[in-house]
Amino acid sequence: MARAEGTVEGVRRANLSRVLRLVHEDGPLSRAALTESTGLNRSTIGALVADLVAAGLASEGAPEVHRRVGRPSPSVAAAPDVVAIAVNPEVDALTVAAIGLDRTIVLRERIELEGLISAAQAVELTTGVTDRWRGGELAAHRIAGIGVAVPGLVRTADGLVRRAPHLDWTDAPLRDTLARASGLPVAIDNDATLGALAESMYGAGRDVSDLIYLNGGASGIGGGLVIGGRLVRGAGGYAGELGQNRPGIAQPADRRSGAQGTLEDEVSRSRLLAVVGLHSADEPTLERAIRESRSVEVAAEVERQRRILATALANAVNVLNPSTVVLGGFLATILDQDAEALLSAVRAQAMAMNAEDLQLRPADLGPDRLLVGAAEIAFEALLTDPLTPA
Repeated sequence: MARAEGTVEGVRRANLSRVLRLVHEDGPLSRAALTESTGLNRSTIGALVADLVAAGLASEGAPEVHRRVGRPSPSVAAAPDVVAIAVNPEVDALTVAAIGLDRTIVLRERIELEGLISAAQAVELTTGVTDRWRGGELAAHRIAGIGVAVPGLVRTADGLVRRAPHLDWTDAPLRDTLARASGLPVAIDNDATLGALAESMYGAGRDVSDLIYLNGGASGIGGGLVIGGRLVRGAGGYAGELGQNRPGIAQPADRRSGAQGTLEDEVSRSRLLAVVGLHSADEPTLERAIRESRSVEVAAEVERQRRILATALANAVNVLNPSTVVLGGFLATILDQDAEALLSAVRAQAMAMNAEDLQLRPADLGPDRLLVGAAEIAFEALLTDPLTPA
């Protein structure tokens, strides 16, 4: 249904969206806090909250306990039984989660893969898990839609996966195919872009208006950019592919990948897995293996990757002048091994003014960051117009 901008009904829907976004993004808020945040009067907030509760999108709890004079204000929260299905296909696993409108992770399933997953198999596995949950744990829940974080180039206009090189997907109509198979609305974007979105909204970049996010996963290194508080997607939706830049490698002995020498060829999760003797592992397992290792070879590989990562980061800092770089996945593990060494190496290679206040931060949301970002784009239509029919 159209929102009828400029009409009384359009204004009401816009205000419903404002209130629902606030309790979704900030967590439970009192009516008094909503009144203060929106500038609307108490009676209007009361009516809007009543509409959201009637629609099953919010709930009201016991009033906040405080010492202020006046009637206590009930607490308004986003409904936990309205969920988005978040999906992240990778070279070694497909992860599916159900995430509530209150941002709780209700369910999560990681399906280990023996070989590369095709787009058709990703659709089949996702719909299989979703249908099973619909008939079981999510039987009493409303599913707002499906969000997919893809390690590849996704065309913004139509959700076509133009190229996911590590999955060997080319021009895969994943969004539309999954929508037909599941019967649910589907939103899709690059995984690192969604990591940047999640970390800027809820994680290490929440207080930052200019940041670079780098995601280190099984499919290589992707990037996301937030400039002036806005997520940068580029003309086609392909911005942020920092893993494909070619940092100069100062020490020839550091090169491992031959002529290409892209960042993700040299700074690699698979190389870290190999040096610690693991075939496959989730993020916490790999981080623990590196942290607990006493091997000289492991320390040398981490140091080698840190040197090359520093050069790539310095190049990005020179171009974009962010206040913060957020590192996720195995890149956060490299940072955590010696954060001061990485920051010093970046500053040594960047322009002094560009890097003087630079901060490097690990992703706060850990392995949840891509799923949280995928859920956000799945919720977007509902948050924009809460009265959209289920």
